[in-house]
Amino acid sequence: MGLLETLGLRTRAEAPASTPKVRAQLNPPVMDAPYGNYYGNNAWGGYGSYVNAITRQNAMAIPSVVRCRNLICNTVAAIPLKTYDKASGKEIPNMPWIEQLDKRQPRAVTLAWLCDSLLMYGVAYLRVEELYADDNRPSSFEWIQNDRVTTKFNAKSTVIDYYMVDSVRVPDSGIGSLVTFQALNQGILLTSLQTIQAALNIEKAASIASETPMGSGYIKNNGSDIPEEEVQGILNSWKNARNSRGTAYLTQTLDYQSVAFSPKDMMYNEAKQYFATELARVCNVPAWMIDAEVMRSMTYQNIIDARKDFMAYSLAPFISAIEARLSMDDLTPRTQEVRFAVDDTFLRVDPLARLQVIQQMLELQLIDLDQAKQMEGLAPDGSGLTNDALNL
Repeated sequence: MGLLETLGLRTRAEAPASTPKVRAQLNPPVMDAPYGNYYGNNAWGGYGSYVNAITRQNAMAIPSVVRCRNLICNTVAAIPLKTYDKASGKEIPNMPWIEQLDKRQPRAVTLAWLCDSLLMYGVAYLRVEELYADDNRPSSFEWIQNDRVTTKFNAKSTVIDYYMVDSVRVPDSGIGSLVTFQALNQGILLTSLQTIQAALNIEKAASIASETPMGSGYIKNNGSDIPEEEVQGILNSWKNARNSRGTAYLTQTLDYQSVAFSPKDMMYNEAKQYFATELARVCNVPAWMIDAEVMRSMTYQNIIDARKDFMAYSLAPFISAIEARLSMDDLTPRTQEVRFAVDDTFLRVDPLARLQVIQQMLELQLIDLDQAKQMEGLAPDGSGLTNDALNL
């Protein structure tokens, strides 16, 4: 018996074709069908796919989008995942795949890109790579980028019949099937494509202005007309002189007239600040979090309160979507649920609040002194940090 069989695992290559289709994911309805019909240059190609719209690469060329994306995705990815018993609420050991969703990379990397897909597209995908032999639940996954996935709808385009990866149909369950994560909102590439496009235009205009060695204008001839060949020669000489030396010479009859606006006149800075605020709204991120000047002026207490608001209003939709999907019966036994250990990451930032919670739990006799010490990462004799604390 091989090692994988001993551990109760099946790989994609070794799983038999007759793997029972148990606990198969039900294909989701098309939630955004009534809102997704865009015409002209922007078209919505159905649930989770975009046609001729703003691409993720376009959006990530805007610094404000990059900042919002990193705030959301990287923060969620850094929060530990834990498993709990539904009946008692007690923490139980994680299944191996919760510790590392994709064997090729750390869990935080996979979670970050899951959040990225949810933010950008409103849907994310994991492909099943291995199964547990005893119950056929997945034991390993592979993150699949959205532009590789296409969908086949039913006759009314209200339900997805099946998925395709790289134009090849994937199984409905078992090895090679897709686990889909649905966001609570539509992706920003659909809902805010006009705002993103306008921000891109401003970035492009500012870039052109900074790269142009001389302002736009024209040369006026105050004398008699000259042949076209001489006109081209004058223009080329003017351009070469300005590019190489910064100055150029004109005769008494020729006069240069500038028609370009300065960057200040074009108000690039004001426009970029406006769209930074708009994109923060698009991503549901507080505008101050992408403003370095505001962040430098914040006090410690303001930061603590702001982090709580950021968790409640910006991160909670992504955390809820991922938690709920990982806790569904096709992945996790019905008696268990998977949750992000939010308190371990954010409540520990404020020592006073953390100690107040522990004190109240002690007074209500919900925990004993040893448990309180363990929550603070202290050994039972109070001498130092436990291994659990060192792992936080």
